[in-house]
Amino acid sequence: MKKIAVIILNWNGADLLRKFLPSVCAHTNADIADVIVVDNGSDDNSVEVLKQEFPQVKTLLFPQNYGFAAGYNKALEMLDYKYAVLLNSDVETTPHWLEPLLEFAEGNLDVAACQPKIKSLRKREEFEYAGAAGGFIDRYGYPFCRGRIFNTLETDRGQYDDICDIFWASGAALFVRSEIYKKVGGLDPSFFAHMEEIDLCWRIHLAGYRIAVVPQSTVYHLGGASLDAANPRKTYLNFRNNLLMLHKNLPCKEGKKTLFVRRLYDTLAFVRFALLGQFSHARAILRAHNDFRQMRKRYTEFPNTDLLKTFPESGRNITIDYFLKGKKRFR
Repeated sequence: MKKIAVIILNWNGADLLRKFLPSVCAHTNADIADVIVVDNGSDDNSVEVLKQEFPQVKTLLFPQNYGFAAGYNKALEMLDYKYAVLLNSDVETTPHWLEPLLEFAEGNLDVAACQPKIKSLRKREEFEYAGAAGGFIDRYGYPFCRGRIFNTLETDRGQYDDICDIFWASGAALFVRSEIYKKVGGLDPSFFAHMEEIDLCWRIHLAGYRIAVVPQSTVYHLGGASLDAANPRKTYLNFRNNLLMLHKNLPCKEGKKTLFVRRLYDTLAFVRFALLGQFSHARAILRAHNDFRQMRKRYTEFPNTDLLKTFPESGRNITIDYFLKGKKRFR
């Protein structure tokens, strides 16, 4: 039996399938992996495109859109592979992209998940926003990457070509042990989309496993295929889900302190959007905080370990580093 399921979650993405699925099929070693498209209740012609143009690809068809998190959870419940790759539908793979990830996982049994180097499809010499060369979060939960801090993207000059442990692996191309994915509860459906992979990786760490980036594997990500950065819905999900992630994964006492500071920073973000005349984004932050106050009641058990005090790079305050000290690169 093949070891890997390369799972692409699709919703009304017929054009993306036509553009990106050929590279996945061409560059995925069929001796070790199956390419599986999970259709999340599309009402365009995605299913017809798959049947007619990609008969070699396996499919799972869902009757409705369950979102990114629940969609992948349902798919992994139905599949039986040692490893799964959660691959965005707007990712272009490169030759032999899977082999380095598999080799590293097979040789490091304490590693539960890893990611390839993720570069920009639009500017192929640059890292891509969602993952770059491995993800971290700072002391107040702001995500950043080797190769990307806030909106500053570095040019890839080989400066991050070393394999290293990271805090989170990108959901754009997440290679994970299926057993551990299920053991820690998979992606949290409450998130629906955005930051759910960081939350998952946090729980993987709390369960005692490592996460790494393996830059010997490279993919190119378009980004923004589901929600563009200019969409207030994305602002809402990012702010709400970040608060949820901090609330559920920090010890109760530390979580209250961290969330107090985050509220102050989010207030500054609200004011900035308002001063720029971007009122829809400002309102999205208010709604995110209001909904967080209701949603946090779902979580009543908290860990005893504060990873932000022990994990490398998590002692940083990238807001101060970036905006006041002018440190716009990872190193």
